[in-house]
Amino acid sequence: MAQVLEFKLPDLGEGLTEAEIVRWLVEVGDVVAIDQPVVEVETAKAMVEVPCPYGGVVTARFGEEGSELPVGAPLLTVAVGATDASSAAPGDDGAAAEEPSSGSGSGSGNVLVGYGTGAPAARRRRIRPERNTASAAPAAPAAPAVVSAPSRPAPVAVAVGEVNGRQGPVAVVSPLVRRLARQHEIDLRQLTGSGPDGLILRADVDSAIRRAGEAVTEVEARTTAESVVAAAPTVHAGTAAPAIAERIPLRGVRGAVADKLSRSRSEIPDATCWVDADATELMAARAAMNAASGPSGGPKVSVLALLARICTAALARYPELNSTVDTAAREIVRLPGVHLGFAAQTERGLVVPVVRDAHTRNAESIGAEIARLTELARTGKLSPAQLTGGTFTLNNYGVFGVDGSTPIINHPEAAMLGVGRIMPKPWVHHGELAVRQVVQLSLTFDHRVCDGGTAGGFLRYVADCVEQPAVLLRTL
Repeated sequence: MAQVLEFKLPDLGEGLTEAEIVRWLVEVGDVVAIDQPVVEVETAKAMVEVPCPYGGVVTARFGEEGSELPVGAPLLTVAVGATDASSAAPGDDGAAAEEPSSGSGSGSGNVLVGYGTGAPAARRRRIRPERNTASAAPAAPAAPAVVSAPSRPAPVAVAVGEVNGRQGPVAVVSPLVRRLARQHEIDLRQLTGSGPDGLILRADVDSAIRRAGEAVTEVEARTTAESVVAAAPTVHAGTAAPAIAERIPLRGVRGAVADKLSRSRSEIPDATCWVDADATELMAARAAMNAASGPSGGPKVSVLALLARICTAALARYPELNSTVDTAAREIVRLPGVHLGFAAQTERGLVVPVVRDAHTRNAESIGAEIARLTELARTGKLSPAQLTGGTFTLNNYGVFGVDGSTPIINHPEAAMLGVGRIMPKPWVHHGELAVRQVVQLSLTFDHRVCDGGTAGGFLRYVADCVEQPAVLLRTL
């Protein structure tokens, strides 16, 4: 007889408490192998394919595509030891899932964050609601039953309560969902959860918020329309009603970006300085480097890679800007290495992949890593680890065709260098007016870690390297 095992949404790391189901990779009845990806989920950090640690037949899936599940919620059940869907169907005894012990041979040997097979897990029983039949007569509500199976040493009781006027399992929601409901004055007792066993998900609260907003907007629109009619009785009957504003939930990547930017502006006393620089010599140096590599000499060096290399050299001279502030201890923490983040715009929104140990790399190595991470960002396959841990960020907003900006610091870093577009402009060169390739550089910095003199020195050094790349050679 097949053993039915329940696989829960694992802890994906980086403090993430929930994930949205983007796409199921398996159907009920499919046979899955150990560590086969079964679902694609999106967190606030990245898109992740989640592998199942069990091999067998999928007997149930929990959650529709587009819904959110908290970490620890059931994802699917797998019948281990079954060869087809009919033999894997769970019985009517109500017993659904039992976590494997470390001695089970059917689980993955990989220990992922939040779950694994390295230690015995607590047994868990789920009570299935009784099926209604056409011949069943109405009956008074019965006391909650305790279901047991001969192979289980002790029965497990399930707490029940009244939800929306009916008896059933009490909905359990995550702290994030509770806080969201509290902020928008949503009574969770009035909601019907769409998750397993009536679990109230964030999507349920978001829907309630939208309905409440639409109701308020409808009342306001009706009041406005009535006021207009009262003030101007000659309004034609065919006049269109006021449009209802669209409400877009701040969730996923957009929500994470909003939270980080808000925290940066509320916690960091930032200041910005900027300078125009003649990038003609930098562009010539790049062309010479790429020409020297030949037609088949590997990938070309990008302008962003050269600017990243200049940043690492500047941070070696001005380490104050490669730091963070420990507000609890009231200390500035200067970081030993440079993990360089760079802003990348994707279909999922703005992300900041991180080039690890950028201070140990040359321009070619940095450029290759930027290209690799950019491709992962474009396909939505960056891991949370590749999006965190940065110590300084380079933001090339010139790709959008703009000259300048005042970037918001990527909390908890201390500075960000912004780069505008490089374009021909009139410039005084060697005492004469000439057309040169000019770029505007802007530095936003945490005024707690340094004063304007340090920030100005950093920016001036970067500009000098852009105007005369030989300056950089003297520091190597």
